Amino acid sequence: MPTVNDWINNPLGVVDGMFAQSNSSPDWEKKVVEHFKEKLKQNDAHTWVPSLNDVPMHYLKPNSLVKFRCMVQDMFDPEFFMGIYEMNDPTSNSKLLKCGKYKDVTECGQVDFNSSNTVTSERQTFYCIPIPGESQWVKESYAGSSQARVEPSTSYAPYRHKRSYEEDDEMDMQPQQMKDPNQGAQSSADSHGNMESKRQETEAPNHNSSPSHCTSSLDLNFPLPGEKGPACLVKVYEDWDRFKLNDMLEVFGILSVDPALSVIADERETSSLLDPTEGMETVEEQRVHSPPASLVPRLHMLYAQPLVHNNPLLPSGVSEENGDYLTSVLGELAAVRAELLTYFTHVLLGDSLAAEYLILHLISNVYSRRDVLPLGKFTVNLSGCSRSTPYTEHLYKVIQQLVPSSYRLCMSLHNMNNQRMVPQKDYTANRLLSGTLQLANNTSLFLDETQLEQGQLDTTGVRNITALGNLISWQKVDYDFNYHQMEFPCNINVLIASEGRSLLPSDCQVHLQPMLNPPNLVEYLSAVQVAQIPSQLNKYRIYLNVARALNYTISEEITKAVEEDFVDMRKDDPQSMSAEDLHRLLVVARLLSLSHGQNTLSRDGWMKAKQLEALRISRTQQQKCLNGNEP
Repeated sequence: MPTVNDWINNPLGVVDGMFAQSNSSPDWEKKVVEHFKEKLKQNDAHTWVPSLNDVPMHYLKPNSLVKFRCMVQDMFDPEFFMGIYEMNDPTSNSKLLKCGKYKDVTECGQVDFNSSNTVTSERQTFYCIPIPGESQWVKESYAGSSQARVEPSTSYAPYRHKRSYEEDDEMDMQPQQMKDPNQGAQSSADSHGNMESKRQETEAPNHNSSPSHCTSSLDLNFPLPGEKGPACLVKVYEDWDRFKLNDMLEVFGILSVDPALSVIADERETSSLLDPTEGMETVEEQRVHSPPASLVPRLHMLYAQPLVHNNPLLPSGVSEENGDYLTSVLGELAAVRAELLTYFTHVLLGDSLAAEYLILHLISNVYSRRDVLPLGKFTVNLSGCSRSTPYTEHLYKVIQQLVPSSYRLCMSLHNMNNQRMVPQKDYTANRLLSGTLQLANNTSLFLDETQLEQGQLDTTGVRNITALGNLISWQKVDYDFNYHQMEFPCNINVLIASEGRSLLPSDCQVHLQPMLNPPNLVEYLSAVQVAQIPSQLNKYRIYLNVARALNYTISEEITKAVEEDFVDMRKDDPQSMSAEDLHRLLVVARLLSLSHGQNTLSRDGWMKAKQLEALRISRTQQQKCLNGNEP
């Protein structure tokens, strides 16, 4: 008797059933996709589907429906497969048409390769990884909202020695009877060796090594050092042109971890070593494109939802088009803003002006591009941060608690000279080697310049500083394809913490002016953070996302008033207000309006923006007078 969850536990059965009923009708494939889309829409059914992000691999049933919240890190070449093939059925001595879609391996039996009914189809393969820098509160919230029921997969048990992405950690937390029964037979030295080698395979690379070294051992190619998580080869069957590199997606697909895939990969590698003419792929390319399925599972996409954001507290589609939800929370924004301003003022040691600019920075967003100019970005250089205290580390933790994705880049001389920040094409393995700046849109990048010591930047260091400057100024990263560079636009919030003025460009510099001098800085900052209860933090998290997503307009009346004001300001002193100053003032006015939940600029809003900028500029000039040698 079919159960309500058959479409989750046995999606291939649903596909094969619809194929059998199709009578070779060409639209059966669309009907399959629509069927699963409809199922996922009913009664929050998407929460019933297990997620690769928070369920260990050995708890997932092979060939079941799973989901994966991810970023497209690389795109491989299209591959061909048998979409429809004919099999000889020895029991009935007849021929059967079979569907090869959403599968890596054909069913056991005699395939008639010469059949005129065989249909060769094409699919694209994306290499997908967890969203880089995703905050712990995001992971926990998504996992907590899941209603999926999973248990250790018995069919997967024989292959558990090829550990899943975080099994080393998970196994310690699972009940004793869930552990691999063969584990006790191994010597402790062997066990330790296996764990260490697997860690090397599953942890993010250091980005310090050359491309040739990276291809000699399998790594999961994560952009950020030290990250763990599943990587997945996502097989896409239709409309793959609508996906781009670095897109955030939630993929719903059929999980394939067939051990035969590893055997096939091993055979291909061996045969190519014996006879180089056997395959066009290099050994390195085969290792990267056909990794063990237990380490990098295949996911045959049925449906993928592009993620505007990865904040689990908001509807997945919240954006400028989602007017109903935005309208419902608009009334609360002003009150939450006041609370957030108080919180940031405490974190910034009593500096309410810096707190204002931190809010504006966190809700900034590239909403449009005019030629090469990204409109809406607002990089803030928070100067005056002490290098002798762990203040910047605690400031980053506060931001990390509030935004869905973030990364703190310590700009030490060693990191600048050794870290690969710009992704680079490895032609030997035919893959894109990831770099620190391969991040999803709306990631908060915290540049800690207080870590930069005296010394010489080498060629890599200069290239990295240039890449950071281009990211800040133009919101783009030029990926290194050896013979040429390819420009990838991005939308990344950059906050620079420095002692003096930053050596990197910024949209505005705010010099920190502490009003408090706590006897124990670490205890004070920890107490401020602990005082924020989870429900209050959730309010802030929703506020920052919603304020960033609001539409914004300026009426003709206000536009005319701003133009007249600009002329008046330049009358007495033409040097007092440049076109660049006006542009920054308009950005501040826009963000100030949005931060109060207002989607249009008012005269009061314009006046407040002018006052805020006047205070900031006055403070910066005072600091220049104190430090005469500062640029």
